[in-house]
Amino acid sequence: MASTVASRAPHGPREPRASRRDPASRRDRRRLAADAGLLVAAAAFVLPLAWVVLSALDPRASLRVKVPDGLTLANFDAILTPEITFTPLLNSLVLCGGATLLTVVCAALAAYPLSRFRSRLNRPFLLTILFATSLPITAIMVPVYALFVRVNMIDTMQGTIFFFAASQLPFAIWLMKNFMDGVPRELEEAAWTDGASSFQSLLRIVLPLMGPGVAVVTVFSFVMMWGNFFVPFMLLLSPDQMPASVSINDFFGNRGMVAYGQLAAFSIVYSTPVILLYVLISRRLGGGFALGGAVKG
Repeated sequence: MASTVASRAPHGPREPRASRRDPASRRDRRRLAADAGLLVAAAAFVLPLAWVVLSALDPRASLRVKVPDGLTLANFDAILTPEITFTPLLNSLVLCGGATLLTVVCAALAAYPLSRFRSRLNRPFLLTILFATSLPITAIMVPVYALFVRVNMIDTMQGTIFFFAASQLPFAIWLMKNFMDGVPRELEEAAWTDGASSFQSLLRIVLPLMGPGVAVVTVFSFVMMWGNFFVPFMLLLSPDQMPASVSINDFFGNRGMVAYGQLAAFSIVYSTPVILLYVLISRRLGGGFALGGAVKG
């Protein structure tokens, strides 16, 4: 009997060790599964980018992702002309830059009373804004086109800018209001005590403190407009007013022939303004509200 107990005794303390290893092994398997999923997602993004870069330098580019036999800049030389690249890019900058500026200004002015003043109409108005963000742009383009024809704003840059701003304004107001709620009201009350108006407090206190929010709204609005094909394609008729998002369609031939090398080179040039915009305001995106101890409990 004693020998039986002695033979079983060494096996007793090993069971908790095995049970402790099981959670660790499960965590390792989950971590490996997560890493594998991230690698697959990264490959889905990297492969198109690799194709764009390699095809832009390939004299015989195709749909395959391959290392070019020889490097050339002939594709960039072919597209860097006023008709193909410079004029469409300038039109895009005018359209998207003007519409983004109008969107940010109107969103700030509309979000301020929603954030600072209490009313029974605030919630219905915000829900209406949220509903407006879910409307597909293709569902309203037919009545918008008829309206623009009636008011003689079809094929005009200013009309397209107004519609761009109107289409992005609901979500911009929603974002701006949420960022504005994070700015303490006590700072404005101190400014009001010194004689500042509501507009002055918005311009000199609220907007500087919510710099990251303004940067997010600016980048989001500009990027959404920059890649929009359908709106300028419907509202602009003159070829000399077409932005780059529409002129990129010219690289696709009528019989399935595509200039892949020139298309890739144009894509790199076309994405440059967005990258530059992000680099210029990336510091604002990473910052917080610079209260600096202005509010003390």
